[in-house]
Amino acid sequence: MLLEGIVRIRAVVSLVVVGVVCAVLYAGRGAASQVAQADISGTWVAKAQGPMGAMEIVFKLMVKDGKITGSQGLPFGESPIVDGAVTGDTFHFTVALESFGDIRNKEVTGKIVGDTLVLTPAMPGPPPGMGAGLGTGPGGPPPGDEPGAGAGSGPGGGRRFQIGEVTARRGTPTPSYRAPSVDYASLPKVELPALKDVPSNGLAKTPPMGWNSWNKFRTHIDDKTVRGIADAMVSSGMKDAGYKYVIIDDGWQGSRDANGVLAPNPNFPDMKALAAYVHAKGLYLGTYSSPGPRTCGGFEGSYGHEEQDAQMYASWGVDYLKYDWCSASRVWKDGDMQAAYQKMGAALQAATKTTGRPIVYALCQYGRAKVETWGPQVGANLWRTTGDIRDRYDSMAKIGFAQTELAAYAGPGHWNDPDMLEIGNGGMTPDEYRTHFSLWAMIAAPLLSGNDLRSLTPEIREILLNKEVIAVDQDSLGKGGSKMAEDGDIVIWKKPLASGDVAVAMFNRGTVAAKATVGWNLLNLKRKAPAVRDLWAHSDLGRFEDLYSTTVPPHGVVMLRVSGK
Repeated sequence: MLLEGIVRIRAVVSLVVVGVVCAVLYAGRGAASQVAQADISGTWVAKAQGPMGAMEIVFKLMVKDGKITGSQGLPFGESPIVDGAVTGDTFHFTVALESFGDIRNKEVTGKIVGDTLVLTPAMPGPPPGMGAGLGTGPGGPPPGDEPGAGAGSGPGGGRRFQIGEVTARRGTPTPSYRAPSVDYASLPKVELPALKDVPSNGLAKTPPMGWNSWNKFRTHIDDKTVRGIADAMVSSGMKDAGYKYVIIDDGWQGSRDANGVLAPNPNFPDMKALAAYVHAKGLYLGTYSSPGPRTCGGFEGSYGHEEQDAQMYASWGVDYLKYDWCSASRVWKDGDMQAAYQKMGAALQAATKTTGRPIVYALCQYGRAKVETWGPQVGANLWRTTGDIRDRYDSMAKIGFAQTELAAYAGPGHWNDPDMLEIGNGGMTPDEYRTHFSLWAMIAAPLLSGNDLRSLTPEIREILLNKEVIAVDQDSLGKGGSKMAEDGDIVIWKKPLASGDVAVAMFNRGTVAAKATVGWNLLNLKRKAPAVRDLWAHSDLGRFEDLYSTTVPPHGVVMLRVSGK
């Protein structure tokens, strides 16, 4: 009996254990099933420090049967999520990012941690020519997915173009005037014109000079700031030095009405009144759009509204249009670029005929599709030859020195544009900023200041108002400068001038002072002992036979005007 009881007790215990184990397994399976079915649909907002300072990243996610779609929003635009899945407490999705005219698919992985998502956002790749090297030149093909805006990981390069892991929470994005996302799959195609030459508008006989809002203010720009900049351009002496254009870059746009008319957002209550204010100071007003449905900042573009927008700009009194490729890369290929830009070029000239308002036409397409060979044919006065500049020496130098290859395409009414000036934004030394200004003048580039003119320091003002260097840029001959010699860190450029003189810039790309020598035989001068003037010291140095030698500071420049008579 005792033995039988013991056996029965063991059997009962076994059944209990089996039951507990089954219950635990069932509960675990249910929990796992619950995690696998976690719904992360909704709007998630993260804050981070990025290439443009504090930034907000917005993820709009839709989950169905474990598959993720939606969009990722950055301060410079919204990108679709084309594929993704959630499994347990992990997820992944692919973001189709527009990056300087390329669409690049970038993978994002993350974890569900409580009521948050922990992930690393997809960021655009570096500008063309700003990865490990310059590729095939300033307008060459963009590099792959290098994690930086410049070579290495030093100032201005490496991983500064990326941000790290962020924590996103359900919430509402900060209100903005950006346009809603576009379903590009169902977007009606705009008919592009057959290629034909748009006549020259006769403007920009010398490279345009002025100010652009983007480098300093990004999309955080308003009427009050623009008026203040116009005031400062006059009071600082910049207007008298030749700076005339006050250009509002991305971020002014509101929404279109039922008739397709685009209104400015409330930060710009009256564009016509703003243009009148700027004009009253003897200045010109510029604005910005894109041939795509959305601008680079995610605002309304001119896609399908080219003629309508051109008439609107002219009626406001706009004198300059920067036209940025941006989301057009989601609609067209590089082979369509000329026709797309021709469409707006023709629209601007038609608007000029009806309103009498001539408009300088500036293309911004990052040097793609050999724009320098067809820019004038679409009515353009200038065209970008590179991706965006950054306020770092390596970014400025890589962009600037590469322009020697494009010198032959510069001339009155049609200019190579290596991007706006960063002088005064704080990322370079005074010597580096003098190099920046000198190099842009040698290129015969537009001189568009990108800093806050309301708070110029004496040193920055002295750089931007150097009338002798400006005269080289604005020389009526309109020749682009080019490299004539290189020895170690020393690079020497020359630029012929209308007077017969030659501008010479002796650059030191090294980090220690170095001696530079220029021989007159390289300048094809008739005079054996020409007079030499230092354009930064504002000093006549005398006459020199055969050559001139001097010491150039690190990352600095000595700029000369050598008499050709």
